[in-house]
Amino acid sequence: MKEPTELRYEVADRVATVTLHRPERLNAFTATMAFELAAAAAEADADDEVRVVVVTGAGRGFCAGADLGGGPGTFRDRRVASPGQGTIDGVPRDWGGIASLPFAALRKPVIAAVNGPAVGIGATLTLPMDVRIAAESARFGFVFGRVGIVPEAASSWFLPRVVGISQAMEWVATGRVFDAQEALRGRLVSRVVPDDELLPTAYALAAEIVANTSAVAVGTARRLLWSMLGAASPWDAHRAESRALAALGGGPDATEGVAAFLEKRPPRWTDR
Repeated sequence: MKEPTELRYEVADRVATVTLHRPERLNAFTATMAFELAAAAAEADADDEVRVVVVTGAGRGFCAGADLGGGPGTFRDRRVASPGQGTIDGVPRDWGGIASLPFAALRKPVIAAVNGPAVGIGATLTLPMDVRIAAESARFGFVFGRVGIVPEAASSWFLPRVVGISQAMEWVATGRVFDAQEALRGRLVSRVVPDDELLPTAYALAAEIVANTSAVAVGTARRLLWSMLGAASPWDAHRAESRALAALGGGPDATEGVAAFLEKRPPRWTDR
């Protein structure tokens, strides 16, 4: 991945941190950021030393939504595909989907550490992530109707599955901005913590995953859980789980996991 300009990518203790980095604009989303996020997700996915990804924002916001610096024509100008954007069904691909779907495809768990405003794409970008932790100062908003457009970043698939259709429609239909406690009640986030505890909480969760679980097992489980959200019956899950158990059960991590449990010692995972 070439050096990004609108985010920061760092790896430490087997955790990749992706930081949206336009703090002077509350990390407002641009086409450049979309491509850089996709590249960061691919980089983390390909690196066996990365076990967990944490996504957060620089400064006092997570992401204030699309950069509206282009004025009233901001969304009109996107009707023609830009270089590298591509098309889908004959229309330009949504920049939000270009940024978010690589996180859905990741084989590593992803934790969103939401600091400050997360509005529009700032909210929908987090939906393919596995765990969302909010600072007390976090604010969320699916504000698309208030600017005359529809939700993006594949959120019409993700949001009802994360919070249920009734809650999803209330937030989308009103377009209102709401606080972290409402996000917690609506199950958009799993917990709310004081601002200064946000990243320590995210990294503590990441460290627990790194220390105790097999990368291959967790990556496979992530794919199973997300895939089964659209399954027709539990038999689809039974088939997929049976295949996964047959593939992993004879592998080195399954052998090591049982041995470590019986010997009452930390596991030493080797599968890649």
